[in-house]
Amino acid sequence: MTKRSMRQRMLAGDLYLAYDPELRKLQARCKRLLWQINNGHPDQYEKTRQAIFELFGTADEDTYVEPPFYCDYGLNIHVGRDFYANTNCVILDVAKVTIGDNVMFGPAVHIYTATHPVDPKVRSTFVESGKPVVIEDEVWIGGMAVINPGVTIGRGSIIGSGAVVTKDIPEMVIAAGNPCHVIRNIDETDKAYWEEQLADYIAEMGPLPW
Repeated sequence: MTKRSMRQRMLAGDLYLAYDPELRKLQARCKRLLWQINNGHPDQYEKTRQAIFELFGTADEDTYVEPPFYCDYGLNIHVGRDFYANTNCVILDVAKVTIGDNVMFGPAVHIYTATHPVDPKVRSTFVESGKPVVIEDEVWIGGMAVINPGVTIGRGSIIGSGAVVTKDIPEMVIAAGNPCHVIRNIDETDKAYWEEQLADYIAEMGPLPW
């Protein structure tokens, strides 16, 4: 059997040791970039934006992350168009985190891909593993929600503030609670109401600037 690196094992979702020298170098790189992001002057956000582009595995020109922001590696975070994360977001990206287009995070959203053995004796050896998280297009996650390892959140859904998401959430629903569960579907009634609200705004204020 070919011996894989700890990084390869980590990304495959197999047990690995985070104290591996290669992973420690990647963690140090991440910390340097996070320092730039979290300590940048507010009037010089372009420098912060460049640090975000360098930190993430994939980012869009409209990616916007309010500092402070925290993650493990950054390289395993892939975001689509028009991603916005409010302040105090945490993403533990030992596995891949895929975030689609037009996704919004409220304050203090936490995403965890890292997990540990259930058996305490194995856990005490400090081996760990990860499970990827997928957040599809047009999802809104409310403040202080926690997304646990291996979860997929379907397109267009809303996760309520303070939710603890332990299982997949289907598309076009509102879900909340601990554990997070579906409250109702997002349907044509919602579409009609919010299109009416938008039309009222445009009638008074004029077209949107984009």
